[in-house]
Amino acid sequence: MPTEIIRAGRSEYGIPQFATALGIASWQLRLAREHGIIPEPDIDGRAWSTGQVAKAAEQTDRIRATFGEDPPVGAVNAAARLAERMSLDVSRADIEILVARGELTVIGRYRTYPIYLLRDLDALDARTVAEVVAARKGPLSDSVDAKGAAAILGWPKDLFSRVATERALTTDQLGRFSLSDVRAVASDEDLTERARDEQRRLAQAKALRAETQIEDSLRSWLLRCMAYVDRTVDDPPDSYAAGRSLRALITARATHQAA
Repeated sequence: MPTEIIRAGRSEYGIPQFATALGIASWQLRLAREHGIIPEPDIDGRAWSTGQVAKAAEQTDRIRATFGEDPPVGAVNAAARLAERMSLDVSRADIEILVARGELTVIGRYRTYPIYLLRDLDALDARTVAEVVAARKGPLSDSVDAKGAAAILGWPKDLFSRVATERALTTDQLGRFSLSDVRAVASDEDLTERARDEQRRLAQAKALRAETQIEDSLRSWLLRCMAYVDRTVDDPPDSYAAGRSLRALITARATHQAA
């Protein structure tokens, strides 16, 4: 049965409940609305009625076929995906040029920013992307700065800088690295595995810090709650804040385990 919110004697579906009822993600629902596949809310412009759920359910296969199962990304993440896949320092400007040339489609917008489907990015011809990057860089096409090298490798910039020092990678007068040297680093399986291990450790440490901060926040809330129960304070703690922190803790622990 679909999840229902009962208000004023009516069955209503907000965005999360409507998406759940249709068996799709909230981002798929948002894009479906943007493209006119799903009708707009018919209850005060803020919620959908039960009848709309039944009608919209007929479009779920079309929604999945149109937008896929992977959430879209913005220009920065799109450039990072192409940079790592094609060993080129693709920039946000290159993504915009690909759109202007008709090579890439803006599938929608998130907070006014264009977003792109991963499958559309992965379908781009490597020669076309290389042509766009080369046109932007001109005489600098065969070199990259440290930021561009890190993007190609999918590493943090400081990790690349350490590896560059260890390997004594040379730079030109502008402090740029040879693109061929960066690609050689990318093809080194042992070095790549070492980088992955370090990134995993960093991700675990970050997730653990986040988890600990949220736990401390919840402990503080519990102390304030006990103080209210014991009548040592007059006002109860914010119950909404506790629910928000608890949801954040669930997410942080899942992230920590995944890392």
